[in-house]
Amino acid sequence: MCEKTILNSEKSPVSVLNLNRVTREFMRRKHRFSAVNNVSFSLNSGDFVAIVGKSGNGKSTLLNLIAGLLKPTYGSVTVLGNKISAPEISDVEVSRLRAQNIGFVTQSQTLLPNLTVYDNILLPVQIAKSSEVKGSEDVQDYYSNRALDFCKRLHIEDLLWCYPKELSGGEMRRVMIVRALINNPKLLLLDEPTGDLDPEHTLIVVEMLREAAKRGAAVLMVTHDSEAARSADCTYTMDAGSLH
Repeated sequence: MCEKTILNSEKSPVSVLNLNRVTREFMRRKHRFSAVNNVSFSLNSGDFVAIVGKSGNGKSTLLNLIAGLLKPTYGSVTVLGNKISAPEISDVEVSRLRAQNIGFVTQSQTLLPNLTVYDNILLPVQIAKSSEVKGSEDVQDYYSNRALDFCKRLHIEDLLWCYPKELSGGEMRRVMIVRALINNPKLLLLDEPTGDLDPEHTLIVVEMLREAAKRGAAVLMVTHDSEAARSADCTYTMDAGSLH
């Protein structure tokens, strides 16, 4: 268990995430069970935290609650001052917050099959822009160059005009990581980000996550990869829905 938070950012820390006594219940064979059980947890800018634990203990459910894809049965989830667990906040508002401020790599593949790799990567930028003043060509060039730089680091620059069905599992994983990083998110959520990767690309991804934390992002990674977990500043264990 982490006794303290180690900040990588040189700036004063900003509260990014706060969970207050969060519980999420589901029904299984007509009985209620808590996938996440009374979790209180916080992250500041610059934090890089890993969560480990056996499968089926609530780690992915916890990330989905933080991302606003699920609502807690009890308790509250606040991201960048927005109480996204509140009943009055709409799905549109949560989606906008997610596109603008959260990079999320899910455990399952979530690339859109009808879009090229390039368009999949730039999708969060397009969603964020739809609620803001349209960006200039310089802004578009910035994100295009950023996407290309990330893809070169992960050795997928030759795949930019391919479609997801043409990619291997590891290639899709790397594309999802670039997509999560593209918007300079204030909160990065990663569910087994290195699960499909070889040791070389695992090291590159870990380095990119540490760089994001140093720039001020709060990074929360769920992993079974002991090497990846050791790269975090502190590690929690999740067991039977509780965080230790």
